Amino acid sequence: MPQHVAGRIFASLMNDSSNASTTPSALRGAALIAAEVKRLPAAPGVYRMLDDAGEPLYVGKARSLKARVSNYTRPAALPLRIQRMIAETVAMEFVSTGTETEALLLEANMIKRLRPRYNVLMRDDKSFPYILISRDHPAPRIMKHRGARNRQGDYFGPFASAGAVDRTLNALERAFLLRSCADSVYESRTRPCLLFQIKRCSAPCTGEISQADYAELVDEAVAFLSGKSSAVREELARQMEDASAALDFERAAIYRDRLQALGHVQAHQGINPRGVAEADLFACHQDGGQTCIQVFFFRTGQNWGNRAYFPKADKTLEAAEVLESFVTQFYDDKPPPKEIYLSHEPEDAGLIGEALGARAGYKVRVLVPQRGEKRALVDDALANAREALARRLAETGSQAVLLDGVASAFDLDEPPQRIEVYDNSHIMGSNPVGGMIVAGPEGFEKAQYRKFNIKSEDLTPGDDYAMMREVLTRRFTRLLRERETGAPSPDLVLIDGGAGQLSAALEVMDELGLNDIPLVSIAKGEEREAGREKFFRRGAAPAMLPPRDPVLYFLQRLRDEAHRFAIGSHRARRARQIQSNPLDEIAGIGPARKRALLLHFGSAKAVSRAGITDLEAAPGVSARMARQIYDHFHEKR
Repeated sequence: MPQHVAGRIFASLMNDSSNASTTPSALRGAALIAAEVKRLPAAPGVYRMLDDAGEPLYVGKARSLKARVSNYTRPAALPLRIQRMIAETVAMEFVSTGTETEALLLEANMIKRLRPRYNVLMRDDKSFPYILISRDHPAPRIMKHRGARNRQGDYFGPFASAGAVDRTLNALERAFLLRSCADSVYESRTRPCLLFQIKRCSAPCTGEISQADYAELVDEAVAFLSGKSSAVREELARQMEDASAALDFERAAIYRDRLQALGHVQAHQGINPRGVAEADLFACHQDGGQTCIQVFFFRTGQNWGNRAYFPKADKTLEAAEVLESFVTQFYDDKPPPKEIYLSHEPEDAGLIGEALGARAGYKVRVLVPQRGEKRALVDDALANAREALARRLAETGSQAVLLDGVASAFDLDEPPQRIEVYDNSHIMGSNPVGGMIVAGPEGFEKAQYRKFNIKSEDLTPGDDYAMMREVLTRRFTRLLRERETGAPSPDLVLIDGGAGQLSAALEVMDELGLNDIPLVSIAKGEEREAGREKFFRRGAAPAMLPPRDPVLYFLQRLRDEAHRFAIGSHRARRARQIQSNPLDEIAGIGPARKRALLLHFGSAKAVSRAGITDLEAAPGVSARMARQIYDHFHEKR
């Protein structure tokens, strides 16, 4: 925009007495926006407000871009939050869309991708688990599934948590005796596994049940998960009575156990509303400047759990505004149900339903129940949201006191907002892994955790100092590269170890020029006794905290969480190595050929020792492939 144009607009705004309380920077931003308005169409679209670094401040949608954006040219009539946003705006970008529905969907996608600081933001966007009954195998498998739904089969969900899925799967296996093993395990079975012995699988792998009878079990499971639970239970009860009348008590006991397993599934679901077949329920409660949204999932007339969210939202926003933005972001990457119940009326519920329905390919209704069973469900969800937010506020308050204590213990200028804790794990130097956990005012921030597979080839096995140097070098070298993009920097770094670990860590920080970041190492007490920990810092004598000090317990908890995370990462890496097969490294060896080789020779080690003639005798192995396999193992030696 020409500078003289911005200057004229700015001067006219300054002369307007209605803007007397508005800051000059807000008026300057309004002048820039006013110049953009002249070029905007009165058509739907999405706009972005950018700061001086080109980072997005806010993403919004509009039925008319010209009318919506022109509102920002009168900052005195707007809330202080919006005035601050206008003051920081130095540029704007626009995208025109065909309809307001398209604008709403694009806005939600951009908010999730760009995470502008003035928008309502979802903090927890993990994918939800589903139950999948696969249909790409003669004997369908029941399993937990996350991610893209690209495998052929029947999907049931979403469930609120992996624990809810695991409990349901456990009961469904006992109720319908469906297999849960991988296809490769199924193909290699020669006798029934333990699950058959404990009556959690009908063992179709070894022919203990015919394909036709197994297909009936699959159909029953699908019917139950599709909402026909009463019909399935009635049929099982009838079969139990028939078996009992025929004095076949062993078969009757099987039906009895299956009925009990189905009862176990429904007993863990809590409220199962009669009038709600498929719906998600969102209830919003605000208190103490924070917001909690409880989401309940109802599918096939069954309650499949709930989850609490704490979106990042300005405290001046009303619950309806937060809900509207949250719901559209929530369904950006997942299919919506046919009905969505809200605790508060958004500005345009019809538009939200239209947008979600356009993407899903079926009609979606967004409702705010006022009476009856559905209103009772909303009230129950609101009570859950109220309790969850009360717990969070209490935890946040106690966390603030602890962070104040940490600042006092380590002479920090102010309470740390981001603490990074590091630990290593290995067994005799094998599969070494470094772990980083993050904690702040809201507790552990698990989305920020990172693991580091130690890569140095010249590292002496078991050299903890060298491992810590590698981990810190990689972490803080990356931080230096990403600082310009706003990557978070720690206010305090904790290391599990003594003076030696501290020295190794300080060497890294000094080399990278990051000696302004406070660094403390925690050494276990004498005889590794909890409560006798020593704390080492640069330029200070080793110190201890009083044995019953809450700050000491807090630091112990941080160290133990880092230890747990590092050990878990190490075990996962070791398990992957144990499960890996050297045949997987050979180009051209797929699952079928690998299975044939293992069946022919008995093990991968036997394949590695076989001669070319023996390899050629294996089914499906040509002379060229035999030479390739032989060369692979002998070149390695």
